[in-house]
Amino acid sequence: MLTSSTRLLRLLSLLQTRNHWMGPELAERLEVHPRTLRRDIDRLRQLGYPVHASSGVAGGYAFRAGQALPPLLLDDDEALAVSIALRTATAGAVGGIEEPALRALVKLEQAMPARLRQQVDALRSTILPMDRVGPVVDASLLATLASACRDQLRLAFTYGDSKGRSAERSVEPQGLAHTGQRWYLVAWDRVREDWRTFRIDRIVGAPTVGAHFAPRVSPDGGDLKAYVSRSIAVAPHAEQARIVLHAPYQEMARRIPQSAGVVSALDEGQRCQLECGANDSLVYWLMALDVEFEVLAPAALKERLRVAGMRALRCAM
Repeated sequence: MLTSSTRLLRLLSLLQTRNHWMGPELAERLEVHPRTLRRDIDRLRQLGYPVHASSGVAGGYAFRAGQALPPLLLDDDEALAVSIALRTATAGAVGGIEEPALRALVKLEQAMPARLRQQVDALRSTILPMDRVGPVVDASLLATLASACRDQLRLAFTYGDSKGRSAERSVEPQGLAHTGQRWYLVAWDRVREDWRTFRIDRIVGAPTVGAHFAPRVSPDGGDLKAYVSRSIAVAPHAEQARIVLHAPYQEMARRIPQSAGVVSALDEGQRCQLECGANDSLVYWLMALDVEFEVLAPAALKERLRVAGMRALRCAM
């Protein structure tokens, strides 16, 4: 038989794992009488935990949001995951949360039992942070955008393009995506009447939150990260390249990141086509793939490959 305090902690942990518990099932998990369960629920409420009770056939108990954040229970794996995430956040791509993340990390690790602190120390010594790539975005701006996406509220903001020009944009935000280097907002542009991606670090000032909008069918079936990856791989470049790779689609799709280009299958997957921006580094990137290929467009890419081949031949002689 569990002690009263241990039983309360066990009850709290169970309530946090599901949206809803049937009363008899919860009592059975705790091995107590339903009357004891009701008394324990009342004790949790007195401690400030917002536990909602419902009656009827589908009645039971649910942990709801309250006016203040009560203490939470984490199992070992959850505590380790939060610790790693907080440590990453102290030097991440989101500005304004470094100090709060550090304070939360100190509190968490102080409360950890010795066995968990040893695991955290081992992870800290073996996981080496990479240099941050890409601009830092403000945490409050991210929160505003995320809230507008969740609540389906229109946004108006000033947006600067790659050439330093600014324009006012009115959008219906769909979601946020992070490519590993930058944060992007995916939204329906109300003026252009099409889906667009916006680099969040190019949003100038605070957006204005407007009225509700009716939801739309998301691009790429809701896979916003794939949509952003394809958009930034192809759309921003003045010249578009189409290249046939003489290698299986599965292999090339695994080796070529979505942010670099769009790979599609040809010949039942035995060959594939790559569509990407025809930038200056594409010549050397294609050579590094170490597969046979055929350039369909543009003609200028063929010429750059010819010049690069001649240079490589001279250097090898």
